[in-house]
Amino acid sequence: MPNGILRTAGYVPPNVVANEQIGAWSGASEQWIEERTGILERRYAPKGVSTSDLAVGAATRLLAETAAGDVDALVVATSTPDQPQPATAVFVQARLGLTEIPAFDVNAVCSGFLYGLDLADALLCAHRTWRRVLVIGCDTYSTIMDRTDRRTVSLFGDGAGAALVGRVPDGYGIHATALTADGTTSDHVRVEGGGSRRPAATLEDPGEHFFRMNGRAVKEWALQHVPKVAHQALDEAGLSVDDIDRAVFHQGNLRLVHALGDALGIDRAKLACTAQRYGNTAAASIPLTLTESHRSRPLARGERILLASVGGGMTAGASVMTWY
Repeated sequence: MPNGILRTAGYVPPNVVANEQIGAWSGASEQWIEERTGILERRYAPKGVSTSDLAVGAATRLLAETAAGDVDALVVATSTPDQPQPATAVFVQARLGLTEIPAFDVNAVCSGFLYGLDLADALLCAHRTWRRVLVIGCDTYSTIMDRTDRRTVSLFGDGAGAALVGRVPDGYGIHATALTADGTTSDHVRVEGGGSRRPAATLEDPGEHFFRMNGRAVKEWALQHVPKVAHQALDEAGLSVDDIDRAVFHQGNLRLVHALGDALGIDRAKLACTAQRYGNTAAASIPLTLTESHRSRPLARGERILLASVGGGMTAGASVMTWY
């Protein structure tokens, strides 16, 4: 039997950060932020709330009708872990009571959820007695923002999105996934301090802990590589862009979502968007946006969906599925 997303859930913290506040921090005008990003507000986790807390918020909603014993593995996609080790997934596992199952993290930055989704599909194919894998994309970028840098602080927010992946009937579920990475462009998106190359204890400049991004280079890379992986997945699935009923792209910002849709020739009415309200929630953005889209316009059985992302590394991914 093929594997597919059985259901999703999302969670965002309650603290709303509007463009007025971003402007007070960075000096950017509200008009500048909205014109360049299309983002009106984003959410920040309160002090003391970690990435695993957001993940648990999404997973608790998702698993309300699922016994802990019915989950066979946990994959957490994040680039803002609770701590360098152990994996954030084990903190989530303990809170959810998912005992004695594999639990691990994957970091492909904003493409992390699609990497995790493909891993879940592969795990279910490899372990035929397994029934369900929980995949969570979650990030707290507010903790690594330079609030004086208008180019990044205007974009990012915190959130989590979870998906339960399991067996579905023939003709449904995940048809194909395409993933790629290009390490020669690793300087486009980065946090330089805190790892083995620049250990936290040796840093003299606290700014080395902040997130940095070359936005123009990221957009150019995304417009080249995201359509490429999307077409790869569509070709493998035996489908065309015209067959897609709904597209959920990584919500880098609203302008990027529209640009990717235009590059692929997808009608904007088919694009699911949450960037206006939540900003760029990194690994959470695709499952969170899929959840919000389903809430506003329920997914119908047989609906064909394209998921596609771009992330630091640089990374890109696309998955084509039929909703069950």
